[in-house]
Amino acid sequence: MHSTPVNKVYRKRLLRHRVGIALSVFAMSLGIAVLLWILATLLINGVQALTPALFTQTTPAPGSEGGGLMNAIVGSLMMVGLSTLVSTPVGILAGIYLAEYGEENKLAQVTRFVTDIMLSAPSIVIGLFVYTLYVANVNHFSGYAGSIALSLIAVPVVVRTTDNMLRLVPNSLLEAAFALGAPRWKVAMMVRLRAVKAGVITGVLLAVARVSGETAPLLFTALNNQFFSVDMNKPMANLPYVIYQFAMSPYDNWRELAWAGALLVTFSVLALNIISRTLFSQKIPN
Repeated sequence: MHSTPVNKVYRKRLLRHRVGIALSVFAMSLGIAVLLWILATLLINGVQALTPALFTQTTPAPGSEGGGLMNAIVGSLMMVGLSTLVSTPVGILAGIYLAEYGEENKLAQVTRFVTDIMLSAPSIVIGLFVYTLYVANVNHFSGYAGSIALSLIAVPVVVRTTDNMLRLVPNSLLEAAFALGAPRWKVAMMVRLRAVKAGVITGVLLAVARVSGETAPLLFTALNNQFFSVDMNKPMANLPYVIYQFAMSPYDNWRELAWAGALLVTFSVLALNIISRTLFSQKIPN
């Protein structure tokens, strides 16, 4: 019995489908294998340095034994926390403005265009920008400068996520609110934003995860501080810079601390991504 042209076309499509699925599974498996390889390497090299001293002692001097990363951990938390406090309201309000008025005036279109540029801009360029405008004028590095650079990186992420999430709210929900006589600003804040609050929080967490491991902008802004300090107007220690510095050093003790710092940053970012994915699973009401 001879096969018909329809059967030949079906077999070709089925073959292409199976090849595509196989390549997709291979690519996914390769990505997961590399990720597990990285995590396993970090665990093997970093767990041995995870001692109480890591969180209670400052970074050691060159060639000395012991020490920890307390000053770097506190410095990173302070700068990331301050940048989050600045970027979250700015990003959410800008995202609301784009969602509400993005199609009505040129200012919103320009804002969206600038946001897209900032999303793709290398972080070292932002660091140089803050260095030129702030650090070079005050003549010293500081935690404030580092927070400004991190805020400029985080704001576009929050803006884009907020804008995209607000556009997913059904028009029927907005029309019902307008039919009740609610003004536009109240609909945007009390109805539209509340409907996608999980997605907006996800954007904030993703922005925090994005800036937590940034090294390049901090090289030109916060630099480093070997001693413990909570003065944001002075150079401040931070985990990304300490990891970069210690990993390149000839001292075994420093390299062990670098592995421990990399493990802390990696698993912190991983935890934030897991939390954001969990929040994102909340469905938008129809």
